[in-house]
Amino acid sequence: MTGYQLENREWWVQRWLELLDSYRFKKRLERARIYAREGNVLSIEFVGAQVLARVQGSEVEPYQVSLWLDPFTDEDWDYVVATLSQKAIFSAQLLSGQMPDEIESAFISNGLSLFPFSLTDVRSRCSCPDKANPCKHIGAVYYQLGDRFSEDPFVLFQLRGRTKTQILDALRQKRSQNPTLSLPSDTATPEPEITATQKKRKSKTSTDIDVASFWKYDQPLDSSLVVITPPLDNKTVIDILGKIPLSYDDALAVKQFLDTVYPTVSQQAVILALNATAT
Repeated sequence: MTGYQLENREWWVQRWLELLDSYRFKKRLERARIYAREGNVLSIEFVGAQVLARVQGSEVEPYQVSLWLDPFTDEDWDYVVATLSQKAIFSAQLLSGQMPDEIESAFISNGLSLFPFSLTDVRSRCSCPDKANPCKHIGAVYYQLGDRFSEDPFVLFQLRGRTKTQILDALRQKRSQNPTLSLPSDTATPEPEITATQKKRKSKTSTDIDVASFWKYDQPLDSSLVVITPPLDNKTVIDILGKIPLSYDDALAVKQFLDTVYPTVSQQAVILALNATAT
């Protein structure tokens, strides 16, 4: 990465970086960007809802940085998860590793804010002698967290006190307890019509395959046994199929198009699966 511009970043990453960019000491921020860009942030780990990092400064020993937000209570999270579970699109997008565009409404409706209102809401400490906060070491960690949020939106939830596993398990449990939850009408997928010719061709023998229902499974599923997650290596079908047998420019154009199609198809598949397991 050559910089931390806001263009072409996911909206939740932009929100996070805009908060830091509102800091009035721009030279300090520029030094923080350089530290983040040049690998001075040696490590970042989570201990509960707190971020612990090691940042190499001018001294031999790296500085110790900690950063955290005020976590939500268990009761707060219960209300938020209940609100999220009411919309299949929220569950589907979260399960596919995306941050729903309207997710803030689930927090706001419960009197909460997922994102900090200002830098004063972000608690931080650094072992360096600089009395200013954020110092360039804290700023570097802040920028690096933006990259972490880009890779995994659930990191932001962890700062508020819930891990990815806890949230997804809670969503599955809520949906399994509410069989009336269903897909919005505009996301329902109609059954494909079978033409007269297709009906005529269908044989009544048990050895023939009914293409229209080949992938259907009409038996009820135990939702506690159904786990829907994206691939751990984040590979898509395009990555698995390998090189597209076209010229470089044509292959690039096709890949860019398919990169927009496959996430939509994947999201719709997860929505349908969630609806099936909840009924």
